[in-house]
Amino acid sequence: MAKKQVGKQTIRFLHPPVIQGAASVVGKKEGEGPYGEWFDCIEKDPKMGGDSWEEAEGKFQEKAAKLAIEHAGLQQKEIRYIVAGDLLGQLMASSFGLLSLQIPLFGVYGACSTMGESMGIAAMIVEGGFADHVLALTSSHFASAEKQFRFPLGYGNQRPKASTWTATGSGAVVISKSVLEEEKESHKIGQNYSKEALKEKGKVHIEGITTGKVIDFGIKDSMNMGACMAPAAADTLYRHFKDFNTTPEDYDKIITGDLGIVGKTILMDLLREKGYDISKKHMDCGVEMFDGSSQDTHAGGSGCGCAAVTLSAYILPKLASGEWKRVLF
Repeated sequence: MAKKQVGKQTIRFLHPPVIQGAASVVGKKEGEGPYGEWFDCIEKDPKMGGDSWEEAEGKFQEKAAKLAIEHAGLQQKEIRYIVAGDLLGQLMASSFGLLSLQIPLFGVYGACSTMGESMGIAAMIVEGGFADHVLALTSSHFASAEKQFRFPLGYGNQRPKASTWTATGSGAVVISKSVLEEEKESHKIGQNYSKEALKEKGKVHIEGITTGKVIDFGIKDSMNMGACMAPAAADTLYRHFKDFNTTPEDYDKIITGDLGIVGKTILMDLLREKGYDISKKHMDCGVEMFDGSSQDTHAGGSGCGCAAVTLSAYILPKLASGEWKRVLF
């Protein structure tokens, strides 16, 4: 039997889980950006009728979660687990935002990598046979992130050009057991796939996961997150190519979450030093999220909601339609 553990940091699924449904809920500024027409819901009120920024972020998660379950054609009671996180202390947005769902919750804190982390863990749970359906999601909010990590909004500080704008939004996906892949393995000539398996055709499968590690180049500037994150992104991509024995040419798109303009440049340089040129394949959600010429975001977008909503609204439909066949997210 083929091994699931590949190389030093990678898993290759024998029965790749399927993304059954997805949803994206964003704020007004994000809705005015290049992907505005793709998002499921654009909220004009940044507090969503709540009393605080933290409460609002929880409401973003709740709405995205319920929409993703609906889009998956499932009921809340069919979701075995939730894997979710956010940028706030004690995962406040996830804890309170998902309270009403009453589904067992694994809380994760990957900061800007939270969507990838939550999906990776959810996919392992499903492929391992511990659940048929798992909801993975995350969120970020400009105001709650500024309040926790930087300066009070009323202070009106000047933001340096290397800084990014934390995206307000939540993206969610339902990851489900693959009936199609299981039937492929036992498929015999003349045998027909079940109706459940046939429904799965055209949906996006998660083939594997390469988990990154902490890489510290000693960057001390908290307002230049792109430079802080780029070394870890470069190392993870390098290890993925080595473990899977692939090259950038094997992918339609290689997508990072929110390195922004500064981090993207550093990523290219670091990978070229290792012998990989991803410039023709690379897309960064932070760079793409906002219009750099008309929206004042400096180096682009950031926050774990940035990658989550771009994945849910834009990337998955490209894969489902067949326009993109293979993506490294």
